Amino acid sequence: MSSSTTVRTARRRRTLRMAAAALTAAAGLTLTACSGSDATGVRPADHTDTEAAAESSGAGSSTGAQGSDAQAGPGAKADSKADSKAGAAAKQSGSGGAANGAGAGSGVQRCHTSGLKASFATGGDAVPDPNAGGSTTTSIVLTNKGSSTCKIGGFPGVDLKSENGGERWSLARSSKKFSSITLKPGDSTDFTINLALTKEEKGFYQPAFAVVTPPNETTALTLKWPWGTLVDQRSATHPATFVNPIG
Repeated sequence: MSSSTTVRTARRRRTLRMAAAALTAAAGLTLTACSGSDATGVRPADHTDTEAAAESSGAGSSTGAQGSDAQAGPGAKADSKADSKAGAAAKQSGSGGAANGAGAGSGVQRCHTSGLKASFATGGDAVPDPNAGGSTTTSIVLTNKGSSTCKIGGFPGVDLKSENGGERWSLARSSKKFSSITLKPGDSTDFTINLALTKEEKGFYQPAFAVVTPPNETTALTLKWPWGTLVDQRSATHPATFVNPIG
C-alpha cells in the first residue's frame, strides 16, 4: 500500500469517528430535552388538577378560607343553637330552681274561703263574760279543711247581721300587728273580737249572724251568733267592739 493510500484511509477513519461522536452528542441532547419536559408535568399524587391550579394561581388560600367558612358555618349555627338551647335550659333550670326554692317558702298559697271552716270557740275561757262589759272577747276559729298546706294572716272582715238582715254592722279593726301563719291540713288558728256586751234594754244591738271573710278573700263564711246583745256603737269613732288580726 502506498503512502498516499494510507493517508486517505486514516482521514476516512477520523471522519467516521467524528461523525459517530456528533451523533452520540445529538442523541444525548435529545434525551436531556425529553427528560426536562417530563419533569415539568410531574405533580404529587395527592394533588388534584383543581388544587394544582389553585396553588399556581394563588387562589388556594382564598378557597381554603371559604371552605373553612363553609364547614364552620353550619357548625357555628349548630353550636349557636346548641348554646342558645343550653342557655335557655339553664335559664329555665335556674327559674325552676328559684321557683322550687320559693316553693319551699313563699310558694305556699294563701288560704281560700273554700278550704276553711269557721266556728266560734265555746270551750272554757273562750266564752265571753257577759258581766265584763267592753273588756271581754270571743274567738273565731278557722280550720284548714283542705288537702294542701296554706298560709293565712291579716285582718278578716267581720259583719254582724240582725235577724232579718236589715241591720248590718261592719266591725272596725284594731291597730295590732300581725304575721302569716302556715296551716297544714286539719290545723287551726283563730282571731279575737273585743266585745262590749250589755244587758240594757236601750241602746243595744242584737246580732243574729257573724259574716266572716278571710283575709284577701271575697267569699264569706256565715256563723250563728251565740252570745248576747252588744252596746250599739255602729256610728262611734272608737267602738269598744272591734276585730283583731289573725297571726
